[in-house]
Amino acid sequence: MFVVLGAAGKIGRSTIGALRKQDVPVRAVIRDPSSADALRALGCEVEIADLRDAPALARATKGATAVQVICPVAIRADDASQEMQSTIRSIMDALDEFRPQTILAISDYGAEISAGTGITLTFHHLEAQLKTLPAALTLLRSAEHMQNWARVIGRALETGVLSSLHHPVSKAFPTVSAGDVGLIAADLLLSPADGLRVVHAEGPRRYSAIDVARTLGEIVGREVVARELPRQDWMPALVAGGIGETYARLVVELFDAHNAGRIDAQRDVGEIRFGRTDLRAALSALLATARQAGPRA
Repeated sequence: MFVVLGAAGKIGRSTIGALRKQDVPVRAVIRDPSSADALRALGCEVEIADLRDAPALARATKGATAVQVICPVAIRADDASQEMQSTIRSIMDALDEFRPQTILAISDYGAEISAGTGITLTFHHLEAQLKTLPAALTLLRSAEHMQNWARVIGRALETGVLSSLHHPVSKAFPTVSAGDVGLIAADLLLSPADGLRVVHAEGPRRYSAIDVARTLGEIVGREVVARELPRQDWMPALVAGGIGETYARLVVELFDAHNAGRIDAQRDVGEIRFGRTDLRAALSALLATARQAGPRA
């Protein structure tokens, strides 16, 4: 039995779809029951469990031969770092109780760095904890998701300016579609490692913020230009966009590390696998979803 935590997310759904195509038995673990019917339609068992509820999570992972682990970010928590640490402790308690043979953890570029990386430091702690378990462990470190641009493309289309925390806007950085991360994860689960394996996931090529703005403009047929958002404006802009203050501080710290060149694939360790979804396809999908959702009230 393969157990997928966070099964309702983009990565989890993609992994499940690929595993079910191979007729692999899957137990999908979700917090919100509203996703249950869609997952059952794919042939999954479904368990309802909050990732911070260790007893419920232990029940959900009982009997698993392989578990895909994800630690969701807490963008509106009063203390985002503490909430994510609490989730890690709960996951570890559950895995330590039943000890699956294989664990695959969705991690992050830069997770090998032990300080000064904001959100990514959570994945450093997750990796360190998982390494203590007697299981074959795959660390799938994901580059920045292309879908993150969904937070700003609406404003970019209104103003013609894509504000970027990537400085300079001409610098190419690794990025990947979340769905491709799920497909890579499924492939790795179907070919488990004997011990520790580190894999990096990024898209078919690297892009700059200028590339994002130009591609967005080409899709909608109007000019969009990329501009560096001044650093003093990062926190206000993030909070105004609906992100909690503690999480926003972690984002600021992460982009400081990005812009200093500290966040990248650890090229002397493991391998890089490349997704197939290019930036145009990812942005087109985001725009189609936004159109279906219609204007906000």
